[in-house]
Amino acid sequence: MKTLIIPENLDLNQYFRDHDLAIISEEANRSGRNVNEMQVDSPYRPELTDLYRLHRFVLDKRRLTILEFGTGYSSLVMANALAQNARLYSQEVNQLRRNNPFELHSLDNEQKYIQISENRIPHNLRSHAYFHFSKVSMATFNERVCTYYDQLPLISPDFIYIDGPDQFNTVGDIAGWSTRHKDMMPMSADVLRIEHFLTPGTIMVLDGRAANARFLKCNLQRAWLYQYDELYDQHVFILDEPPLGKYNRRQLEFYKGSDS
Repeated sequence: MKTLIIPENLDLNQYFRDHDLAIISEEANRSGRNVNEMQVDSPYRPELTDLYRLHRFVLDKRRLTILEFGTGYSSLVMANALAQNARLYSQEVNQLRRNNPFELHSLDNEQKYIQISENRIPHNLRSHAYFHFSKVSMATFNERVCTYYDQLPLISPDFIYIDGPDQFNTVGDIAGWSTRHKDMMPMSADVLRIEHFLTPGTIMVLDGRAANARFLKCNLQRAWLYQYDELYDQHVFILDEPPLGKYNRRQLEFYKGSDS
């Protein structure tokens, strides 16, 4: 698994402007909360390095269908990358068994942030970005306390980005235990419920959320390659299995055209 390195001489502000994402560099320089703040009402400022890496993942790995847990600037960036992939690969993808090609489906448990993210999506990207609301409940996976979104979008993703849910906006408790405490941390288990529906070649990324990434690593049952990139505090999982059949084989061959 190759590490995605950000070139030292790369001007990230110019990169986003070159990709019709000037709003990212503009918003990164405004005043507002950062990711180290716990619970306030304004959106986070965009983190340029995280967003660049997401953008390159989708482009370089030729991703087709994205499931995003927790919406934000990442939704805009990944929808932009999917639109670029659509322009490059639409004819090739027509030969694959993909019913939601070049679509991002973003799931969040706070309607106000869904609305903010939807409003960021320009008209030319609207067919690439879909937003879904669901409550998040405390639950268990194999007797271990975790959280689940109550409803998931019905898609088969080949890229999963986990940056939600917010640990404080959960419903219920398990034996009095919940994530709604400042000393706790997010512990989503949604991927574990759908793991055996995922196709070989699927990539999953978590920015930060180390405890959650370790929980997933301990409980995933299939052959996942795992890498923690300490420099960028990013956890990457790749489902590394033989193809399920001819359609999945074609899909894996399509990915081989990327720098994988």
